[in-house]
Amino acid sequence: MITLTELQGRFAAPGRVEAVWLRRARNAPMVQVESVAVSDSGLDGDRARAGKRAVSLIQAEHLPVIAALAGLEVIDPSVLRRNIVVSGLNLGAFRGKALQVGTVVLELTVPCHPCSKMEAVLGHGAYTAMRGHGGMCASVKVPGRIASGDTVLPFLG
Repeated sequence: MITLTELQGRFAAPGRVEAVWLRRARNAPMVQVESVAVSDSGLDGDRARAGKRAVSLIQAEHLPVIAALAGLEVIDPSVLRRNIVVSGLNLGAFRGKALQVGTVVLELTVPCHPCSKMEAVLGHGAYTAMRGHGGMCASVKVPGRIASGDTVLPFLG
């Protein structure tokens, strides 16, 4: 009989980095980059700080869900202010666990809840539409480089 721990370690396929975004300053527009160096304190050129919220990730699969719940056709991921857009893996399943993203190892620490700015940017009800779909925050365990197209895998080392 398979254990719950074994079930939680199964994934249909590796994930993929769809986009990389930087927040250069508070309230500044997000800037999309092809790749970025990652140090212990987060993505180089990003305003984040070291610790459990150094990097933010969101699932590409949640973008149409947020749009539908907010009454929008589509959502530009840059307005959600998350650093890494990934597809193919359930980020929530990795809370407290590590992912290898490119050559970087990130530990997913806490949910990345929406802020009140989402209501202003996306419209009435957007804050609530994002609840549970805002992605995850992460700390950097192993620095390196992340690029669009990189594979995202559970870190087993």
